[in-house]
Amino acid sequence: MRDSWHESDEVSLHGARCAIGPQETFRASIHIAGGHLTQVVRDGTMSLPLVSGETEIDLSGFLLLPGLVNAHDHLQFALYPRLGNPLYQNYIEWGEDIHVRFPEVIAKHKSVPKDVRLWWGGIRNLLCGVTTACHHDKFWSELQKREFPIKVVRHFGWGHSLALGGDLRAARCATPEGSVFILHACEGVDDQARDEVFELYRLGLLDAHTVLVHGLAMDHEGVALVQERGASLIVCPSSNMFLFGKLPDMNLLGKIESVALGNDSPLTAAGDLLDEVRFAIRSCSITPESAYRMVTEAAATILRLKDGEGKIRILGPGDLVAIRDTGHNAASRLQTLSMIEIEFVMIAGRVQLASEEVWKRLPSQVKEGLEPLLVEGVVRWLRAPVKELLRRAEEVLGAGEVRLGGRTVCSPVLQ
Repeated sequence: MRDSWHESDEVSLHGARCAIGPQETFRASIHIAGGHLTQVVRDGTMSLPLVSGETEIDLSGFLLLPGLVNAHDHLQFALYPRLGNPLYQNYIEWGEDIHVRFPEVIAKHKSVPKDVRLWWGGIRNLLCGVTTACHHDKFWSELQKREFPIKVVRHFGWGHSLALGGDLRAARCATPEGSVFILHACEGVDDQARDEVFELYRLGLLDAHTVLVHGLAMDHEGVALVQERGASLIVCPSSNMFLFGKLPDMNLLGKIESVALGNDSPLTAAGDLLDEVRFAIRSCSITPESAYRMVTEAAATILRLKDGEGKIRILGPGDLVAIRDTGHNAASRLQTLSMIEIEFVMIAGRVQLASEEVWKRLPSQVKEGLEPLLVEGVVRWLRAPVKELLRRAEEVLGAGEVRLGGRTVCSPVLQ
């Protein structure tokens, strides 16, 4: 049953500081109608006139960020544990090994219904402030439902990889006009992984619409070819470190004009997108300012998103995230920001997540449809059928055995 509060309703947010870039912020009131920002008014310049029936939300004491964009995920693996016995030479070796070592684990998690696994993938992203994610797999009908917890990129083409992707030329031909074609490439540390970029070029699959995921094994010649062809890159550092014991060389890969950060799946990654951001800043010499852009506007540009994702601006989407205001700018906060600090998420003008503190501030009609979830001891109210999703996952995995990106989740006992 759908709740009574729709994205067409008008809503105003006031009292928060707004990040309009990695460093620039100002205090403002924001008006949203039809799922998009219609006014962003600096406090002290003028007041927003109230609209009859408008929903008001007080976010005093918070810093508003644009919704994050996760450029690479596999949503169906959100409940899986990290699997592997590293170190490996390439992704092929890893894939073959885990099916030999962990067949029971894989079979058990695969027995959880696909729609349930996809929903948990959406929730995993929502909890860390992701409002748009690129699911590198088949676009299942579940992902386009209005009730799905996040927005999932739909218009792109994809293949898994050169070794496992089947007929990549056919997949490229099936890609919607003007959309990007995404595939794993150079995921490993051996010559086979290194040479994949040259094979893609030979096949006519490396151009300005190509988005490579990982690129770990690329050398100077490979990077020069990617630059020449105008292709883009998505890096997933924690996954690379786990599988291969090697980090992306951002002094080299950073020469590529368009680079974004993706989280990959819990099968190989450490935590969620915010965990990935902190890891990248700490381990890969990525500046906080660059990391901010890699999960906002750069990711949106690479994926050819057309609704203004990744920025807070008039006519842009009502996709917003709120964290406690400590007086620091957005880029600075990313150095330490974690899932437990995400206290408010709005997508297309609808509140999708609220902390207990924010939940108390919400008007009653906004609270309708929000269900509580306990994540590592922290309660979050989500616009999702949490109880039902937990029940269906526990039917397969066992009571108390559901882990989301490695984190324990369960229904809280509310006072």
